[in-house]
Amino acid sequence: MQVILLERVPKLGQMGEIVTVRDGYARNFLIPQRKAMRATDQAKKDFERRRVQLEARNLELKQEAQKVAARIDGESVTILRQAGESQQLYGSVNARDIAEAFSAAGIALDRKQIVMDAPLKTLGIHEITVALHPEVEVKLRVNVARSTEEADIQAGKTMPLLEEELGLEVEEPERG
Repeated sequence: MQVILLERVPKLGQMGEIVTVRDGYARNFLIPQRKAMRATDQAKKDFERRRVQLEARNLELKQEAQKVAARIDGESVTILRQAGESQQLYGSVNARDIAEAFSAAGIALDRKQIVMDAPLKTLGIHEITVALHPEVEVKLRVNVARSTEEADIQAGKTMPLLEEELGLEVEEPERG
């Protein structure tokens, strides 16, 4: 099926291009999300008539996204989860969890804006990509830890405590 793209779609094309895609992709994703419309003769004429208006709206949205990106670039959030000794989480951290954590921190994100290949399944600091606009992406950090103390250590805010400071007895090596 041929469609006219109404906005830039990664790995597919720019606004205004006529591309051929599979029927299901067009009917189930591109057209309902208003990212494209069928490329009929009438639609091509309508698009050319509305092209300036669509490009102006796209530019306006892109500028807004760039302002937001400049404000939140490099921000981080801590998510606390239970994990085993091998640093593997008992569950996982997905886009919804990340969006909720950033929203609680005062940065409004939609889970659909978070670009992840797979959910996070290990402790540590992970860098994620957030697509604020098809042409504007920003990197944010997610610190997944068991406790706030562990999160501070991972982020480099505090030094890890030695066993002696924790009050644990340290065995002296035998000399002999």
